[in-house]
Amino acid sequence: MPNVKCLDPGASPLHFFGAEVRRLREEAGLTLAQLGEIVYLTGSMLGQIETATKTPKDEHIPRIDAALGADGALVRLWEMAKRQRLPSWFRRIADLEATASEIRTFQAQLVHGLLQTPGYAREVLGVMHQVDLDTQVDARVGRQSVLSRENPPLLWVVLDEAVLHREIGGREVMGRQLAHLLDYRDVDEVQIQVLPFTAGRHAGLLGSFTLFSFEDNGNVAYMEGYDEGWATVNTKEIKARSLRYDLLRASALPPVDSAELIARVMEERYEYHPDLGRRPLA
Repeated sequence: MPNVKCLDPGASPLHFFGAEVRRLREEAGLTLAQLGEIVYLTGSMLGQIETATKTPKDEHIPRIDAALGADGALVRLWEMAKRQRLPSWFRRIADLEATASEIRTFQAQLVHGLLQTPGYAREVLGVMHQVDLDTQVDARVGRQSVLSRENPPLLWVVLDEAVLHREIGGREVMGRQLAHLLDYRDVDEVQIQVLPFTAGRHAGLLGSFTLFSFEDNGNVAYMEGYDEGWATVNTKEIKARSLRYDLLRASALPPVDSAELIARVMEERYEYHPDLGRRPLA
């Protein structure tokens, strides 16, 4: 007999939704594979929806509802479930990065974690606490392997110009960090734009945020907090943040001009050259 994972409908609205899908499927006498053939999803995907380890796309819900004879109940329940914050386990940024097909992020304060050098990451992670700092840095740098895999996600980063001027860890660390950003100039899957100070007011004044897109999963909007991240699959909120992101990209310098600005700040502010390192002060 297969190992069936027990569900906890009270854990979150997503768990309750998944439990209802399983209840209706079992009442209909369908296996995951049989239901999958009807709704054009894999049985594995449906199993992950039932256990709340993946979120479905909006377009999946009416097909599942009709196949299980729910008469619209699952559609209505999904509208409620997706408006809630995702459960804490789902907010693990590494899991989102590892499975996304596209990552779009606006960073108002710091270089994004996928583009941080070890030295820069150490300074950022060690601001408040030094416990297990080596482990934390290794974990952050390890996440960057998604960019070098065979089919990497498209990473589109908009950096506020302030990120270039905020001296994290001293001039040597910042010089190396900006040089690292320039290493991606010829990498099609990584696009970096700088939102210049001259842009004035802009759509990102409320802070940094990230949008994750997936091939088979519902999209996720994510924002960092002091204690934990905040994430949602609410279509309305994702649409609003997508509009903000498009406006930010339109206001930012093109990638080529952004690279020129990064190189200028690197050399003029931090006196750093990628081949020579930081020049000693006169």
